[in-house]
Order: sequence, then C-alpha cells, then structure tokens
Amino acid sequence: MVSRYFQEADPARIATEYPVGEAFLNGPAKLSQDTLRALQEERFGAVMQRAWQVPFYKRRWSAAGIEPGDIKGLDDLAKLPSFSKTDLMESVDAYPPFGDYHGRDDEFPHAVFHTTSGTTGTPQPLFFGPFDREVQNALLARGYLLQGMRRGDVVHSVYGYGMVNGGHYVREAVAHFTEAMYVPAGTGRDTPTVQQVEAMQRYGATAIVGFADYIKRLAEAVVEAGLKPGVDIPLRMISGHIGQEDKQAISDAWGGAAVYDWYGVGDTGVIAAEGPAQNGLYIWEDAQILEILDAETGAVLPDGHAGDMCATCLFKTGVYPIIRFDTKDVSTVLPPDPASGIKFRRIPGFQGRSDNMVKLRGINVYPTAIGAMLDPHPATTGEYYCRLTRAGARDELTVVTEVREQGSALQADLSALLKRGLGVEVLVELAAPGATAPATQVETRQKPIRLIDERD
Repeated sequence: MVSRYFQEADPARIATEYPVGEAFLNGPAKLSQDTLRALQEERFGAVMQRAWQVPFYKRRWSAAGIEPGDIKGLDDLAKLPSFSKTDLMESVDAYPPFGDYHGRDDEFPHAVFHTTSGTTGTPQPLFFGPFDREVQNALLARGYLLQGMRRGDVVHSVYGYGMVNGGHYVREAVAHFTEAMYVPAGTGRDTPTVQQVEAMQRYGATAIVGFADYIKRLAEAVVEAGLKPGVDIPLRMISGHIGQEDKQAISDAWGGAAVYDWYGVGDTGVIAAEGPAQNGLYIWEDAQILEILDAETGAVLPDGHAGDMCATCLFKTGVYPIIRFDTKDVSTVLPPDPASGIKFRRIPGFQGRSDNMVKLRGINVYPTAIGAMLDPHPATTGEYYCRLTRAGARDELTVVTEVREQGSALQADLSALLKRGLGVEVLVELAAPGATAPATQVETRQKPIRLIDERD
C-alpha cells in the first residue's frame, strides 16, 4: 500500500498556488496590493476555520473572550493573542508527549514529525501535513532559484539531520523543486570538517547551504588543507542564515562566491529570502503574514520599526495551523524594492533575539549581532561568545573573541570598536584561534552558542 502523502500533498495545486522560478516572477511577484490582500484574506479565512478545530487555539482564544465569527479578516488579526515557543512547550507539558497544538485527528492523520534544534531550551515537537510540508519546500526552492541555483548545481549542505527539521526540509526543497544535486554532509558532527572539504573537492561543489558560522569554518578548513577556495572548489553561490554577518568577508573567504540570506523558523518554514539585488529579503506575502511586535508590550509596530517577528502561515490548513507565532527573532519590515519587479515588502534579515537580549546600563545588546562588528577587524577570526556575569547589582558582559595575535593594544582596540557599535562598554577577553569552540560548539551545532549566562 502506498501512503496517501503524495495525493494529499497535491503537487499540481502547489505549482498553481505557490509557484517557483519564472512562474513566481510572472505571477505572485507582480500582484497589486489589492489583489494580494484579497488572496491573503481568502487564505486566512481557511486557516482560521481550521484553527478553531484545534484544542490549543480554541482554549487560548476562548480564554481571551474570542468566539468564532469575532475575527472577520486580517484587520482583526491583532485581536488574537500571539503565542511563542514557551506556550507550545507548556502545551507539551500539559498534554504529553506532543501537546494539543498539532490538530492531528482521524481527518488529518498524516504528519511529518521533527523537532526544533533545542538551541534555546528543550526541543519542541514539530508537525507538518503533506500539503503544507511541500508548500514550505516549494517556498524555500523559490528563494534558492531566485538566488541563482540552477540545473546541474552540486549543493553541499551543512544543515543538521537527526530529529532536527533543518537538513531534511532543505533536502526536500532542493530535491523536489529544483534540478540541482544535493549533498547531505550535515554538521561537523555528522561529517568531520576535513572530510567535508574532501567531499566538496571530489564532487565539485558549486553551492553551499547552511548557517554562516560553519560555512566560515569550512572556508578556513579549505585553506588549512592547502586548497584555494574558488579554484580547487569552484563555489559560485552561498545561501544560508547570514543575519548581520559580514557578507563580503564570507564571499572573500570563498573566492568571491555570491552570498544570499534567507529567514525562517522550524514551525513556519521560510518566511523571506533575498534575491539577486541583495538589498533585503522579500517576504513571501502570498504565503505568510508578518507582523512586527513590541517585545515588551506585544503591540503591533508600524513598518520601519524593529521588533519581534510574528508569523501567520496562510497555507497551513491541515496539521498544526499557525496564527500569530511570535518567533522572538528581531527584524524590521521595509517597503518593496520597485527596481526588483517583486512587489512584496522586505526585511533586512535576522537582527537578534529578544529573549537572548542583554540590557546593559539601559542599552539593548544582542549577542548574535556582535560577530558582524568583530568580523571586519583583520586580527579576529570571527569566532566569539559572550559571558554574562553580575558584579553586585550590575550586569557585565565579557566578549571572548578569537584573535590571530595577542596584546593589550589589540584588546583596547576591540573594546573601543564594540563600544562604538553597541553604544555601551563591554569587557573583551582575547583567545587563541579555535579556543572558543568548546564553548560555542561551532563544529557540532547548527547554531553555535553565543551567550553563556553565569549570573547566580
């Protein structure tokens, strides 16, 4: 017996409703504001209808005094309470082992199961129905194709596998919706770094996908192996979670390869991706509603203001519908770029995490943003972590950064550099190349540890 997965996934419907490649550029990318809004309203109505059947939403919305019919459209979206991973994990604790947010039942029994990486705590169960899983895959492929992935590319992937969603999801996107060949190398734990370099040379990698931290580490390993990036390994394209990293530094490390950013989380899939102009990530507004929330009040902020990205998926009408998921990732909504021909709004990318923010003397400091400040300095390797301690009633942040040389003058120079960038003074501790790896676990984790809280 063949599973009903492929029948329920409905590839023909996906190609029509969430097209990729030229069909995207000639279709959803050109929608007028009014036509796009009408499409969003239609899809939002279907998601709301499904969400009222899911105990998690019914329980939370009823507690907030909301009844079916109160939410008549997207103008009422902000009346619904947002939720975060904390709420999902509370659901898991109350209704073990999977929580009550997935909505699996006799009508929707099929689900792809993975978990989050557990970077910010216990891994969270993730569920995907056949249709929404393949829509997520198509939307990621839409980004890759826009960035220049093409037939015959050899795509070296350094996303993790195991129970984590990342690598499996990216593999499906490339295999199902592009004509490139996917090489599932994984993290340094899956395939040791030296072997990854050998594989990239042997198979002729032309693209690499993954998190920026390990992509940079691989470039160093190529040089350590006596090879020349861009020559011995003809890399043309890098696509991953770049955030505030120095794109030019990554490109230079790989012999001039083009570097592209995209953003998404395990629950929602890809939300936005960069295009050829590399001047912001286009929000896939035919598939996602993205609000920006004040991290303290939860109020919706106008475009142009930084805050928590809160996503509503317009295609998840089966398993685990998502309405107002507060990612706690910080960014800013920007207007469309008329020159691109894509009428969707944009974000500059990942700008930090509000739940990983450190407040020093009234200044908000995002540890994940510090790497972009250190990268351009020629003495640094780009690897670092932050140690948060308390001295009396005052919090102190020490940035432990790897450098190629030592000295008090360099320490003072980096301290001044970070003070200018952060707006507040932090302590700097110099470390030898490779010395921070045990703390950051950069060789084995998809997302290296950047903050260690040592406060009592």
